[in-house]
Amino acid sequence: MTAIRPTAVAGQFYPADFAEANRQLTAFLDGAVHPPCAGRRPKALIAPHAGWVYSGPVAAAAYALLKPFRGSWTRVVLLGPSHRVAFQGMALSSADQWASPLGAVPLDKDWSRLAGVAGVGVLDQAHAQEHSLEVHVPFLQATLGDFTLLPVVIGDASPDMVAGLLDALWGGPETLIVISTDLSHYLPYDQCRGTDARTVAAIEHMDPAAISREGACGRLPVGGLLTTARRRALEIVTLDVRNSGDTAGPKDRVVGYGSWALFETEESMTEADEIKAAGRALTELAWASIRHGLDTGAPAAPPSDRPGILARPGAVFVTLNRGGGLRGCIGSVIAWRPLAEDVVDNAFKSAFKDPRFPPLAPEELEGLSLSLSVLTPPVPMAFRDQEDMLEQLRPRIDGLIIEDGAKRALFLPSVWEQLPDKHQFLAHLKAKAGMPKDHWSPGFKASRFQAVEIGK
Repeated sequence: MTAIRPTAVAGQFYPADFAEANRQLTAFLDGAVHPPCAGRRPKALIAPHAGWVYSGPVAAAAYALLKPFRGSWTRVVLLGPSHRVAFQGMALSSADQWASPLGAVPLDKDWSRLAGVAGVGVLDQAHAQEHSLEVHVPFLQATLGDFTLLPVVIGDASPDMVAGLLDALWGGPETLIVISTDLSHYLPYDQCRGTDARTVAAIEHMDPAAISREGACGRLPVGGLLTTARRRALEIVTLDVRNSGDTAGPKDRVVGYGSWALFETEESMTEADEIKAAGRALTELAWASIRHGLDTGAPAAPPSDRPGILARPGAVFVTLNRGGGLRGCIGSVIAWRPLAEDVVDNAFKSAFKDPRFPPLAPEELEGLSLSLSVLTPPVPMAFRDQEDMLEQLRPRIDGLIIEDGAKRALFLPSVWEQLPDKHQFLAHLKAKAGMPKDHWSPGFKASRFQAVEIGK
């Protein structure tokens, strides 16, 4: 039976009637401001969530950018603050669909990418009466066409925690990130403009710490986006900033609204080169952690000075070889902490915590070799059957994650060196997961990823 979250604020914050909702959306989008960045395809948006009569014109400035690219996004990750339920962390919805005056929207329920992400779990109470996400859904339907939605209500969570969630869900060109926030609340008109100007400057400078508690109700999800956007070298453009005194209300107690678009740049698309340039530093961190483990029995503390790529979330596998054979291999599938921390921790675990081997002994250090595989975020594959899935795989380029029920396993792209045949590659991976080599079922899932190899 399909579980549908009903609308909570249709008829209050926006029309519950299909025709009237469409009429208002058309008017908002047709009347939206046209910034210089019009015609560019955004990766992320920040837009307000008040009643449409107040915030709709400002939100439309962001959503109008999507119209020329209708049909090119198939997944939306939508984050907004909690207004009604106090909780720690970040809340997913267990519903299969969300109701909307424009028709129900299916939810993306593939949460495998969130394995290892701190602070995330299902909490339907946080979604039941929350308006910060719901008011965006018809705007998305009007501009994108068909898509799946992954809604997350943000409770008490740090910007770094939210950034870890976004990094896990970032995906590729198929994924749009939308962050919901209003700005200052219930100030006199001139005071609102001054407060909002400071918040706008903080957002434009991608400085989450400069957004005050009074500056934006969604400062935590916005802060998470700004944190990962800065690490990824995205460009941000302010689209529209107004308040309810400008749109539809009196000026004695107003609420501020703003909309922004974030774009991937050439710099943000060359992270692999930056990882390779940091290869020596990453390798030295791994060796230092192993030596510290031999001396103390505990992992080394991650470095306090983490320039550039070392400070950004990263997922790395650390592989040890000795005497021509494997001596340990442990890593992270999802980037949920700084790359420097991931290298230090997984190097220690590869040496001393791989259950297939005894802890590394001091005399084994001689002749030990080490390599790193820094992973890109896994992307779920869509396929008709096993042959279709294998046809999509690229030997020596793609790593593969398979899962069915509780069984799951991963092969790095480097495994193609030992198993160059696609069918053998998959058969051995199934065996690693505890599946028969001829296993197949309707619940079989696969994701692929790439890796930047260091030391191979």
